[in-house]
Amino acid sequence: MAQTRFVEIGRVAYVNFGPESGKLCVIVDVVDAKRALVDGPVTGVVRQQMPFSRISLTEFVLPIKRNQTSANVAKSFDEHEIVKKWGNSHAGKHVASNVRRASLTDFERFKLMAAQKKKSLLIKRELKKIKPKH
Repeated sequence: MAQTRFVEIGRVAYVNFGPESGKLCVIVDVVDAKRALVDGPVTGVVRQQMPFSRISLTEFVLPIKRNQTSANVAKSFDEHEIVKKWGNSHAGKHVASNVRRASLTDFERFKLMAAQKKKSLLIKRELKKIKPKH
């Protein structure tokens, strides 16, 4: 399948590594083949150069021009409700699920394991009823 998400000015990205990890930012300019100038005034990412290896491109693109000011980026970010759209997207839900699972306590992990075992046992029983005998 052809690539659909390209590095472009205005592309919203998710920071997947480093001190800004877990935040959304916008590509404001491309520095070279390995780095971009990103800004995330709404999400707390200060304007900085960031390597492409630390960001994941999202499906959202803002209509901004090259080297826009932080105020204009924030205005466009809010107008297009990017944080809300991110929360409703498949990738956003996946990230939220991982964060939730990472924050579980020992007992909550145990309860989850017990519930998964119970579910698995019920599924096996039902499949055994359906499965033809040789």
